Amino acid sequence: MKRYYYVSDNLDDLEAVEQELERCGITQPQIHVLSERDGEVERHRLHEVEAVLKKDVVHATEVGALIGAVAAGFVLLLSYLSGITETVGWVPFIFLAIVALGFGAWEGGMFGIQNPHRDFRKFMDALQAGKHVFFVDVEPTQEAILARVAGAHPQLQAAGTGAATPRWVILAQNKWKAFNRTMP
Repeated sequence: MKRYYYVSDNLDDLEAVEQELERCGITQPQIHVLSERDGEVERHRLHEVEAVLKKDVVHATEVGALIGAVAAGFVLLLSYLSGITETVGWVPFIFLAIVALGFGAWEGGMFGIQNPHRDFRKFMDALQAGKHVFFVDVEPTQEAILARVAGAHPQLQAAGTGAATPRWVILAQNKWKAFNRTMP
């Protein structure tokens, strides 16, 4: 899958684009609107980016966990090489390694929550100017549909491409939505 980014300042037009894409078979989990004006996006019934996904929490937590894992390995290696585990035992050092891993992941998350998502940083100027970023994750067979619909809306400015949400995640979201429709 591939992600296509567009920039627009017209939410009415974005709502029309989203409805056209859905009529053509592109599902709601594939379509998102990133905006600084969440209230207006919600009033237009557009599929907005979740607040936590606007921040770099996930990526920064992964990096922090990696740093924590290195620190944990260092604690265990140093404990082994020093020979202290023969007198004290492994338990305190294993506990310290777990704490180092957890602390690294926690600190990474704290750092990430303060920064915009790394994929959205290039759009910060447009967002601060009051524009909205519309992005669609499509399979190769859906690219022609997206090009046709986007071409019919001149206010939609192409803003690049990027890595998309994995296909299996979108399929799971579609199945979850279908399941929820069947529930009373």
